[in-house]
Amino acid sequence: MRPTTRKEYIARRHQRLRQRVRGTAARPRLAVSFTGKHIYAQLVDDVAGKTLAFASTLDKSFAEKAPKGNKEGAVAIGKLIGQRAVEKGIKTVVFDRGGFKYSGRVKALADGAREGGLEF
Repeated sequence: MRPTTRKEYIARRHQRLRQRVRGTAARPRLAVSFTGKHIYAQLVDDVAGKTLAFASTLDKSFAEKAPKGNKEGAVAIGKLIGQRAVEKGIKTVVFDRGGFKYSGRVKALADGAREGGLEF
């Protein structure tokens, strides 16, 4: 059946993407997710089924005055997840854009993660 809504297109795209993208302990998957107000990023080891690091605009360490769901917020979350990954000894990741197109907030988060010390 042909997808008709934006959510269905994103879900279908994410399903295709996940067939190729797989995270390991040495090179975890950086999975991103967006809502209208918030941004979430996590490093996942798919082999063990564990989340290694997590960052979102809902974190208490994330300043209340900082931007939330826009591009500036995405850059800040990217830097934060990059710093947390480097603290745990992770330098390279596989980027899982979650079915979203690589533009706007997705690209901003990826650029922020690179500034934070991650390599894709």
